[in-house]
Amino acid sequence: MKALVTGATGFIGSIIVRDLLRHGHTVRALVLEGEDAGPLKNSGVEIRRGDLVKKDTLQGLCDGIDTVFHSAARVTDWGTRKQFYAAILDATRNLVDESAGRVQRFVFLSSIAALGFGRHLKGALETDPPRKSGIPYNDAKADAENFCMACHREGKIACTIVRPANVTGPGSVWVRDIVDRMLTLAGVPLMDGGRHSSSFIYVDSLADGIIRAGTMDIAAGKTYHFRDDWDVSWKRYIEDLGAFIGKKPRGNVPFSVAWAGGSVMEKLLTPLNIRPPVTRLAAAVMGRNNDVDCSLAKTDLGWKTTLPYEAAMKNIGEWISTRYST
Repeated sequence: MKALVTGATGFIGSIIVRDLLRHGHTVRALVLEGEDAGPLKNSGVEIRRGDLVKKDTLQGLCDGIDTVFHSAARVTDWGTRKQFYAAILDATRNLVDESAGRVQRFVFLSSIAALGFGRHLKGALETDPPRKSGIPYNDAKADAENFCMACHREGKIACTIVRPANVTGPGSVWVRDIVDRMLTLAGVPLMDGGRHSSSFIYVDSLADGIIRAGTMDIAAGKTYHFRDDWDVSWKRYIEDLGAFIGKKPRGNVPFSVAWAGGSVMEKLLTPLNIRPPVTRLAAAVMGRNNDVDCSLAKTDLGWKTTLPYEAAMKNIGEWISTRYST
């Protein structure tokens, strides 16, 4: 198989590329102008320069490609609606237009956020439709899912949707941001006492699921959730992260307070291009139970958790030790 991977220099995309190569597949990566593609090129990846929001730079990108793994997006908890929709929905439309009639499968990397953050998602099914919540990231993913599946139903292109839970691993935003904030005077408070499930998927387990979804015929036209079978609360996870740097969580914020505060701060600070200290997205991730159901991924794809929590944290701890001094 010859695969195209967008977001190939990113946290998730780089692991998808690594595992595709390990399985003997050929990989082409879309990389922004000026972005360092040296490590990809050295590993045997074909590099194409282009920008997903600039349609004219994508011409010929999918020639000779069998499967597209579209992982590029704006991955952060803050920003304007325009920024999220350009990087997620507009980019996906442009890539689908370039892929249609050329590729056999288009895998869109969405998120459980597309189910509508701000409420408990425990038990949410893979067949549940997208639902908007007013959070730009959430809504852009939901609209992009709807677009992809409409294209599939119309016979324009065979699509598969992947909805990861909270992705962790060495270099994850849920490692870097928490450690960085623990090292400041403010520290990191627990949300609702840290009692809710962390609902994590380790990046290696996710990449395995994504590749299965892109290479198995049964996955065409379907949506899959990926969440590891770990019984780990946010309190335990943050305490375990803090132990690597000699820090502990500080204080507690009720979900309702964080949600309301995030809404106000986003409205005040985002237009000024200032990152809010708390956002609705962060509140929804850490202050709700997001243990979505993964039954289809397990039965259709034979997917399962690939690494125990303790082993995953050992890898994360080693990464932290190389980048932070205690």
